[in-house]
Amino acid sequence: MKNKIRIQTYITGIALLLGILPAFSQQADSLSWYLETAARNNPLINSNFALYKASLEKIPQAGAYADPELDIGLFVKPMETLSGKQIADFTLMQMFPWFGTRKAARNEATEMSRMAYEQFREARNNLFYEVKSQWYQLCNLNEQYKNTQANLLLLEQLEKLALNRYSAPSTNAPTPTTATVVSTVTTPPVATGNSMDNMGGMGSSPQTTAQGTSAGNASMQSMGAGSMGSSMGSGSSSGSMSDVLRIQIEKAELQNNLEILASSRIAAEARFNALLNRKQDMRVAVPDSLEQLRFLIDDQAMTDSIITANPMLSMLEAEANAYRAKAVMDKKMSYPMFGIGLQYSLVGKSNNKMVMDDMNGMDMFMPMFKISIPIFRKKYQAQQKESQHYRRASELKYENTLNQLQSEYQTVKQQLADAARKIALYKKQQELSLSTWQLIVREFSAGTTSLTEVIQVERQLLDYSLKKSEAIAEYNTMVAGMEKLVATSINE
Repeated sequence: MKNKIRIQTYITGIALLLGILPAFSQQADSLSWYLETAARNNPLINSNFALYKASLEKIPQAGAYADPELDIGLFVKPMETLSGKQIADFTLMQMFPWFGTRKAARNEATEMSRMAYEQFREARNNLFYEVKSQWYQLCNLNEQYKNTQANLLLLEQLEKLALNRYSAPSTNAPTPTTATVVSTVTTPPVATGNSMDNMGGMGSSPQTTAQGTSAGNASMQSMGAGSMGSSMGSGSSSGSMSDVLRIQIEKAELQNNLEILASSRIAAEARFNALLNRKQDMRVAVPDSLEQLRFLIDDQAMTDSIITANPMLSMLEAEANAYRAKAVMDKKMSYPMFGIGLQYSLVGKSNNKMVMDDMNGMDMFMPMFKISIPIFRKKYQAQQKESQHYRRASELKYENTLNQLQSEYQTVKQQLADAARKIALYKKQQELSLSTWQLIVREFSAGTTSLTEVIQVERQLLDYSLKKSEAIAEYNTMVAGMEKLVATSINE
């Protein structure tokens, strides 16, 4: 009865793990939905689950009695006895192990099935980590695409400004006020919607986002008008065609980067879909922005969760318990086995006058009792010592695995802290680069700085944006690794 309750508990846990009994409905194409789909469809997970179900079937086998034995003996020539002619003998025998042997065998099989269950959990946690890692990689590609596209639009506006400076006459003219520059771009334009879904049109990406940047273009044109007037007053502020060509070189490089990101997304989607066991060309929906997960570390809670919930430790604990039960069973097997049976002899009538009339042709029934005598003790002693050594080995592996998991926890904890600092640093550098960009564009429009410095700031702005998105993706992936380590979701 206890084993049946335990098995039902395992099956209920499996159903919850696979999302068969979801407490809350998942939004389609969300990370939770993808995790549930992977748990349902991944072949490796289904294989481990089938192995677990197979191990459950070993429990009733381990606790079963041996099959009864039936012996039948026929006499080719009936044998004369005092009761008549003995024609045949039928012997039925049932063997019984020593008391407690069957229970020990069931306990061993139960712990072995628990090991299979923990192996399934470990495979599921590894799958979830891989799905989350690929998901955050896709989000990172989406964010990098948006940042690259925004910088490409900035270069387009800068190109228009350079063209205005180049086409401006260098003759003397009244110098207008620079008040028209106040309408310059304050933030890089960002494409609306999920830009990952539009990656297929990277070659024409500037045209696809022209509507979102019309205001920025107008402001750049006003800057160009101001610079035209100022260049008329000072010949040093006039532009050259080389500036325009240099900007076009930068644009070509960014357009190539967009195409590389599109190719990288296709490969990342294929890897992601392979984890979900579906067609590799299926689109994967990701959020419009990559946000840093909120995560607070509680050392005591994390350590306790590793000890109680990590499947590797639970599997080694179940293995030690299985060998402990096997040692008990080996000891019980060293005791005698009992057999209870019945022998039936079929006797025919005999013409022999020496046979008594009242017993002539009377069949015989004989109860039987059988016992094994395990006198060769070395074999049984060796079996018990073998189980003890295996159990000790499992306990030592448990201790070693626990030390490794605790060390890995400290490593991941330190890496999370480093990633958090990187995110804060890149965010600050991005903000400073944006402010520098706004100022240096004004200076370039006034002719007080060179295009080289403007392009350098633009590169820094893009570089910090890309580094920030990579750091956030790395941080979120480490959170997923921490969830795998403690075998529970710590971000819900």
